[in-house]
Amino acid sequence: MKKLMAGNWKMYKLKDEAKETASALVKLLDGAAPEGREVLLIPPFTALRGVRKALKKAKGFALGAQNFYPSAQGAFTGEIAPEMLLDAGCAYALAGHSERRHILGESDAFVGEKVAFGLEKGLSMILCVGETLEERNAGRLEEVVRRQMEAGLAGVAPGVAPERLTVAYEPVWAIGTGLTAGPREILDAHALVRGVLAEKFAASAASMRILYGGSVKPENANEIILLDNVDGVLVGGSSLSAESFAKIAAA
Repeated sequence: MKKLMAGNWKMYKLKDEAKETASALVKLLDGAAPEGREVLLIPPFTALRGVRKALKKAKGFALGAQNFYPSAQGAFTGEIAPEMLLDAGCAYALAGHSERRHILGESDAFVGEKVAFGLEKGLSMILCVGETLEERNAGRLEEVVRRQMEAGLAGVAPGVAPERLTVAYEPVWAIGTGLTAGPREILDAHALVRGVLAEKFAASAASMRILYGGSVKPENANEIILLDNVDGVLVGGSSLSAESFAKIAAA
């Protein structure tokens, strides 16, 4: 199972900037993902075409989307469908990122609709889960992560191909703050995630990737990636620089 090194560019980069960054990343990595790694770029919708072109000849790279609406088509102004993302070259999509939960008000149930529908339509899905600082301090880590996972995976068939479903643990208090969960905090949270996966998917859960997200940078990526049950990283700000993300991808 290759480690998944994912860069979420959020609402940054115009199309030419995005294409240049992706091209520079491919060049820094000599046209191929490092051994044992899969590199995933998740740009804004407007940059998907340019990034797809930049990755065309690269080996071990994939394109992903930050969001979609769980419907094939319809009168959903401002939304985008999974088929449109597949048509744009996306192989992956995120669901449940903390910014969509806490800023845009998406419920656990709605996130679960996205995960199930995305898988049904052919996308590989990354379900994001994680607690706020207040929830952690109140001792509610297990309650919150279990609730988010159970709702997020409610519509997923037990026989889903394990390589198509990934969970990203991203403590909300560590996203964009410069704070990073310590090794013990990551180990405990990822063990919890693996346990919940095992409850639903039995033996195949061992082959599902669990990513860590939250202020990952070149200086701490190697320490994080070597931890048990860490099968990759979901990187925000440090993925916006080709130089920075190339170091993380090779960690």
